[in-house]
Amino acid sequence: MDNPRSHRVGELIQKEVSSLLLKGIKDPRVGFVTITAVEVTSDLRLARIYFSVMGDEAARQETEKGLKSSVPYLRRQLGGRLHMRHIPDLLFLYDSSLEYGSRIETLLKEIHSRQDDDQSDTEDD
Repeated sequence: MDNPRSHRVGELIQKEVSSLLLKGIKDPRVGFVTITAVEVTSDLRLARIYFSVMGDEAARQETEKGLKSSVPYLRRQLGGRLHMRHIPDLLFLYDSSLEYGSRIETLLKEIHSRQDDDQSDTEDD
């Protein structure tokens, strides 16, 4: 997102798609989904929509299939809501940053736990 306009459009798309996913999508594959970010190209032709979902890998894949199949519906709805001449193509991408952050937090806890164990071992000597 190079310019303020694409940033504004990204925020609008994020808000509207989140709302539509809560109320308008009837696909059972689309469960508890969070739209984490939207990046719109400077020419406003493509919107990369990053999402996260609760569940395992199979749930993520099913949700992704459901989201991709809902793109025509979402574009139609966005056309009526955003009043833009051209609605960007929507590309759903899984946002793994939450898993990555969780993994880092787990590793840090393990390191702190080992340090605490090492300190207690030296105190016992």
